[in-house]
This record gives sequence, C-alpha cells and structure tokens, in this order.
Amino acid sequence: MNKAPVLAESKQHLLVFARHPELGRVKTRLAHTIGDAAALAVYQELLAHTHAVTAALPGRRLVWLAEAQPAAPGPFWPDYEEHVQQGPDLGARMQAAFAYSFAQGATAAVIIGTDCPTLSAAHLAEAFAALHTHDVVVGPALDGGYYLLGMRELHPVFFQNKVWSTDSVLAELLADARQLGLRVHHLPRLRDVDTAADLAAWRANS
Repeated sequence: MNKAPVLAESKQHLLVFARHPELGRVKTRLAHTIGDAAALAVYQELLAHTHAVTAALPGRRLVWLAEAQPAAPGPFWPDYEEHVQQGPDLGARMQAAFAYSFAQGATAAVIIGTDCPTLSAAHLAEAFAALHTHDVVVGPALDGGYYLLGMRELHPVFFQNKVWSTDSVLAELLADARQLGLRVHHLPRLRDVDTAADLAAWRANS
C-alpha cells in the first residue's frame, strides 16, 4: 500500500491576495451601492477577519498585495512575507504566486482572498490536510467562483483562458481537473462579500 505523502509544515505555504485599504480603491462593486467610505469599512473588517483566521496557521504565510505602497509605514501584516502581485490579470497573478511558492520548495500551497467573512481556521486546516491525499482542494463560493484553491504542484491550465469574476470560474476549474485526472477535495460552500446583497446576507447571519 502506498502511503500518503507527508507534508512538512515548513513546506506549507498560505498565499493571501489582498489590497491596501484605501478609500475608493477597494470593494468597488460594493461601493457603487453603499459608498466608498462604507465599502472601505467593510474591507477593513474583512481584512481583520482574514488576518485573525490565518495568523496562527503553521508554515509560511505570504501576503500578495495588488500594488506596492512605497509610503507604507511598516509591514502590511507582521510575520507575513510581503510581495507584490505580478501579471496582467487575476489568473496570471495567481499562477505567478503559486509558481513562486513551488520554486521555494513548497509541497502544498493554498491561496485565498480577503472577501470571505465565514472562512475559518478550521477550513484552512482542512484544506492543508486534504492535500495529503488529494491533488487539489477547492472552496466553492456561492457566486460560482471559489474562495480557496490549493494544490501540491502547479497546474497552469487552472489560470488560463478564464473570464474572471464570472459564475463559470469554478465549473471551468473542475473541468480542467477532471481532464487532468486530478483528485479534488471540496470544502464547504461559502459566500464572498462582493455586492450589497452579499453584505446584507452576511449581516443577517452574523
């Protein structure tokens, strides 16, 4: 019997895609209905939640920022490696972040954003545990995308020829995984907060 590969905690990488919390630069879809100031407050709340559920996770934690901020007074989050996203679209930027981690020797890498207020440390622990026995782990979002993606090696096809921020993203990723014959573990389906309706649903259940 083949034993499942042992993934050393030091070889686990958590990749967090984030933005600096700046007025008029975050949660722009939400801002169309609630205003820039309220959208910024929501984003700051989501950032704080994401930090809280990831800060104690074993392994390397890397925050990938959408833009550099030369005037930043200090690190974005202490104890997280800080990088700037590279690439012309979301797929290219995610692929580059995964590629960096695997080039650094990661044997399991998981990427998340900062839009999911019900993401928990338990979900992250489950994701990394699943990668002992599966090739890919995905956290489906209610809008047809995903709030989490993890893998043991880079699969560039996941990030190519996709129309991002549409309801077909998850289905296309799963089709790619089936074509490659990969074993996929599904986390619980959660809601990202991108619109006023998402925000109202979150507030109603919190």
